Amino acid sequence: MSQGSEKIRRLVSFKQKLEKRVEELELELKELQATLEAINSILIEKGFKHAEITKPPAEIEALPPKEEVTVEPSPQPSTEYESVPLRAVTGELLATLYVSEDSLRVAPAEDKNFAINTPPFTPFLVERVFAKMQEKDNELARAGQIATEKVFSYNIVREGDVIREITVKHVDQDRLRELKSSIRWTLEKMYEKMKSQS
Repeated sequence: MSQGSEKIRRLVSFKQKLEKRVEELELELKELQATLEAINSILIEKGFKHAEITKPPAEIEALPPKEEVTVEPSPQPSTEYESVPLRAVTGELLATLYVSEDSLRVAPAEDKNFAINTPPFTPFLVERVFAKMQEKDNELARAGQIATEKVFSYNIVREGDVIREITVKHVDQDRLRELKSSIRWTLEKMYEKMKSQS
């Protein structure tokens, strides 16, 4: 009997490992799909470069009303948070991510002036990542599956066109990894554009 119990225990342990791996692969697939969408949007942007140059101001106006234009960044979270540096492939610091239990705050590096109208910020990060997560949560709230106050929300604090910080609330662990990856990728592409224009 003890040999049978040991076999079952091992099988249960192996099953749990497999389930965890499946979750990791599903998350990785989501990240790859988001990256692929970003690349597609950049290719479209490159193909219609002249049209894109005049587009961003209109897109900025169309951003959700919760977005505020302020000079002062909000204070660092009072709750416990983890500080995560977001770096370019070259090792250059792009921003620092402050992650707490269900929210995150992105503080761009002091020497970086990321403009809100630099692609792929609005077409990818705002419209394809943030807006889609918010839309999904709004649907779940309408269906009564989550509380209205738990709906994914974001706020972009800027000084003129320069992004000073991004705050995101009601983030679960599944989304956290996707957001870290999407934000880092977006800032790196913006930084590359800034360097090529200087």
